[in-house]
This record gives sequence, structure tokens and C-alpha cells, in this order.
Amino acid sequence: MLDEIFITPAQLRCMNSKILYLVVALSLAAGAALAEPATPAEAPVVEANSLTEDQLRETIIGKTIYLTISGFELPIYYKSNGRMTGSMGQVAAAFSRGDGSHDSGRWWIEANQLCQRWTSWMEGQTNCYKITRQSNLITWIRQDGVSGTARIED
Repeated sequence: MLDEIFITPAQLRCMNSKILYLVVALSLAAGAALAEPATPAEAPVVEANSLTEDQLRETIIGKTIYLTISGFELPIYYKSNGRMTGSMGQVAAAFSRGDGSHDSGRWWIEANQLCQRWTSWMEGQTNCYKITRQSNLITWIRQDGVSGTARIED
């Protein structure tokens, strides 16, 4: 009977990753639901002013981008070798037990979009983003239409 409820460390890590993904997804959904709808004058125009490949490289390489998710910031550092690292703050990490508070992955630029794939976050799936920049503020829109903001710190 005990072997029926025994969870291996690998299964636990998988569950923790799924819990993290669920928390992030719910946070994004809750943030979108609570946000006031943008009026046409306030709506971000990402398509027309998206950064080019050279501008994207200049914007992110060697920089930390603080992704805003439901009022919390998720810092992501982009290295020149195409690697990236991210870490959650204490509050977000509390929702994600185990090893979910840090992750690393790869980034690249394709068709003037920043593409990235995390090792475990976002279920290791590739996502690409069109990005605009105004001073240290970034507006992004993912290929599935999800959008948001971030800030850049050198």
C-alpha cells in the first residue's frame, strides 16, 4: 500500500514545475482580469514599433530585464552567449516549492523577435516576443497574444 503513495524525487520535481507554471499562469490571468482595459490611446502599439534584431541585441545583452507579473518582478539576465538566467523573489518562490525559484535557458533572435526557452519554466517551451522600448520600459507581446511590461537595468 505504501508504494501506491510513494512519490519519487523526479516526480516531485515535475510536480513542482507544474505548480510553478500554474502559479505563473494564474498570476498572469488574475493580473489581466484585474487590470483596467486600455483605451485606444493607451493601448501599446507593439507591431508598428517593434525593435529590430540589432536593437534587440543592444537592448538585452548584458542587461537584466525585470518582467512584471501581477505586481512582482522576475529578473532575467541575458548573456552574450545566448544563455539567460532568472530567479523569483521570495514571495513567488514561496508558491513554488523545491528548485523552482531559479532557472536558466537559451535565447536567440528570429524575425525581429526575442525567442527564449527555459530549462523548466514555461514547461521548457519556446516562446517568441515582439518588443518595443521607451527609455527603460519594455512592452512585449508573445506569439499567442499575451502581453505585458518590463523594465531594463544595466
